[in-house]
Amino acid sequence: MAGQPRKKLNVNRASVVHRARYAARHPERVVPYLRRTARDLWLRARHRDHVGYYRAVMASDAARDPAAAVGSRSHQRWLALGLMQFDYLREHGLTPAHRMLDIGCGNLRAGWRFIDYLEPGHYYGIDISPDILVSAKKTLVTYELQAKLPYLTISGDLTLDFLPDGHFDVVHAHSVFSHSPIEVIDECLAHVGRVLAPGGFFDFTFDRTEGREHHVLREDFYYRTETLVGLAERHGLKARFMDDWERLPHGQSKLRITAGGA
Repeated sequence: MAGQPRKKLNVNRASVVHRARYAARHPERVVPYLRRTARDLWLRARHRDHVGYYRAVMASDAARDPAAAVGSRSHQRWLALGLMQFDYLREHGLTPAHRMLDIGCGNLRAGWRFIDYLEPGHYYGIDISPDILVSAKKTLVTYELQAKLPYLTISGDLTLDFLPDGHFDVVHAHSVFSHSPIEVIDECLAHVGRVLAPGGFFDFTFDRTEGREHHVLREDFYYRTETLVGLAERHGLKARFMDDWERLPHGQSKLRITAGGA
């Protein structure tokens, strides 16, 4: 499958014109969107910081369907997206001996495959949502991976201050920065270099735009590639756009971060 059509990379999904046209083409989605807007206003009033707000979003989504909470419309799609992430990393450097930090591990859509593949104790998953981590533990039981001794931990920020220096060969964040304001991304990039082992790398996906950067209800954020590349460089990191990821059936783009001298 080809990458995103160029016309979609210039769309401002937050504009009134786009929303009106989208509603006209998809009238069946108007009521769900209005419900989501109402929920957004309610949760935004109760949670002023983004982490608290998005944790409440995840609690709401996970209560209905943990798979949908991590962006999968069905169990088949959940399996397919997890396999896509796993196959890509395995083909791009991941080995069983690596130690992996999975930021925004969710309910282990890809994580259970990483845990099964890596040596025992080599997977460390963090997430802001206690509700989704409960679902993650159920996934471990479903796939009988208890003997792999993965770490699953809740985190309230991305300073990574509770993790050791130079420990992780691979850091991974799938569909995390697509839901993050720029200050959260900046926080992660300011600290991820400390926990990377020599020669390690950090892969993350993001919603890419070639037009105006924007967000929809502060749940979905769209960034220009050069914005994130520049942000990484300001923290002494080197960013590479992963062109071959664009050919996969996934709407987001991917950057690989390494230490500046790597």
